[in-house]
Order: sequence, then C-alpha cells, then structure tokens
Amino acid sequence: MKNKVSINDIAKQLNISKTTVSFILNGRAREKRISDSVVKKVQDLVEELDYKPNPLAQGLRTGKSNTIGLMVEDISNPFFANIARLIEDMAYQNGYKILYCSTDNKTDKTRELIKVFQERHVDGYIIAPPENVEDDINALLKNGFPVVMFDRYLPEVNTDHVVVDNFQSTYQATRHLIEQGFKNIGFITFISSQTQMQGRLVGYKEALKEADLKPQVKEIQFDRNENLIIDALTTYLKRNQGFDAILFGTNHIGACGLKVMSSLGIKIPEDIAVVSFDDYDVFQLSSPPVTAVAQPFEEIANNIISLLLKKLANRTNTSIQKVSLSTNLIVRKSSISTK
Repeated sequence: MKNKVSINDIAKQLNISKTTVSFILNGRAREKRISDSVVKKVQDLVEELDYKPNPLAQGLRTGKSNTIGLMVEDISNPFFANIARLIEDMAYQNGYKILYCSTDNKTDKTRELIKVFQERHVDGYIIAPPENVEDDINALLKNGFPVVMFDRYLPEVNTDHVVVDNFQSTYQATRHLIEQGFKNIGFITFISSQTQMQGRLVGYKEALKEADLKPQVKEIQFDRNENLIIDALTTYLKRNQGFDAILFGTNHIGACGLKVMSSLGIKIPEDIAVVSFDDYDVFQLSSPPVTAVAQPFEEIANNIISLLLKKLANRTNTSIQKVSLSTNLIVRKSSISTK
C-alpha cells in the first residue's frame, strides 16, 4: 500500500515552504503574490502524485469544510428521503457535500449528532428538529453557524425555516370528505406537539366545526416497531366502527392503517373512505389508489438549499426567511363516495 502523500512531501520535493504549498492549494496564490511558475510546479506535482487533501485538516486551515449537516427524523421515510436526495444534488452543484443522519425524533440523539457534526466542522445545518433542542440550535446560531429548519420549526428559535401550510392542507382534505357526503370522519395520527402535527390537527377540526360535525381524534404513540403501531390501530378500529371516513396524519400511519383495514376486511371506500397526508408510491399502487396530500418536494428542497447557501455566502446576513408552501390534494378512488 502506498503511503499517503502530504503537503510536507510536496514542499520537500520542490524545496519550497509548506505554507506556500498550502496557499496554492487553497487558491490564495495571487493574494500571496506567488509566482505563476511556482504555482505550476505545485499543480503538476499534485497531479503526478495524485495528492488528495484531508478535508478535516483543510477545513481547519480555511475555516470551511464545504460540507452541510442534514438531520432528519428518519432518512428511510419516503418524504425525508426524497427531500434529502434533492438537497444533495443541489448542494453538490454548488460545491458542497451532504452528511446525513436520522434523529429518530429523539432529543438526546439529536444533541449527540449535533456534536458529531461540529467535530466534522460542517459549515451549516439543515434540521427537521425534535422537541427540546432549542438551546442547542440557538448555540449554533450564536456561534455563527447558519441553520435552516424544515418540515417543522421551533417557535423559540429565530432562524430560517421551510414548511408547508399544514392547517390548510388537512382543512382541504377534510372538506373534500365532507363534500363527498361523509359525516363521521376520524383523524388518526401520532402523538406530537410539534408544529406540523398540530397544524394538521387544527385544520381537520376547523373543517368539521364549520360543517357542524364532531371531531373524532385518535393519537397513537410512534414506535420504530411497526407491529406496535398496527396493534394499536387494530384495537382502536375494532372498538370504533362508526367511521365512514378516516384522515391519516402521516404516510407512515396511513400505510399501517391500510394493512389493518385489509386484515379486518374493511372495504375502501365502500365501508370507510381514506385520505392520508403525504403521498408516496404505496398509495398510488394500492387497490383502490389512495387520496393523499402531496408535498412539493422540489420546491421545499430548493428553498432550503437556497436559504442556506445565501447564509453561507454572507455570514453577516441576519435576515430571517419563514417560507410556507402550498400542498396539492391528489384525489383518487379511496375517498370517492359509492353511495
């Protein structure tokens, strides 16, 4: 195995200082008035030796690692996976690489991962934050690191965020069910006080209130073990058989709900109509296809990376952008009344 080439090796071979080599490799040759002939010698030798700079060491010298930390709830979730892929492509086109991680929506894990990213000298952060990390994110901002939150935000943290209009999204979805003639409309979701989940709950309730209908809300504890979610849903639906429609608060609980309804012999939409927040392939391929609230992945990702790149380019930029985007209700057979 060949020994890794270092800046010292290049400097010794050309009989110049290590500092001179460093300035050339970091694009500061003209600033430091280093001659073109010396620059060419260094560049030629770098190519010949196939020198690869250590990104961590380079970051310490330049104060910039050209990496961005992306922290999401679950990178395997279709929503977060789609957003992450788009952000990665856009960041790469602008000279940045993305470091991913999943927080599992846990406070302690998020704090630990923030420390890991700090050790890796990332330049900025994109975070779908869990609860109770306000102090940690405020500390990043105080130390000059730009942070963009997405999917949800923390009211006590004054930084850029990109979200969708969750209230209007579930309001429209519930209105759609009401207009189809459904009157006993349940809302099944995960237990959460986060902004996006509360917005969805309030939108559902407001639509029912306007129609003088009674809300029926079931909040289930999230667990990575999907069987526990399915068990809770099965118990609830066996005990509550008066629904003629259900709105699921996330695609995860929606997919679990479809499995439970199938196992219980519930026909969609003949017995119960279904709408879910967050569209993805499973809903399109289901029989019947499931009506879903579709979030604008590309628009979300584009806004996130644009906001962060602006802050990275101008660290003195203190303006705060709070972006709220519209969703699209894709109506399919699962929510169309057969009566």
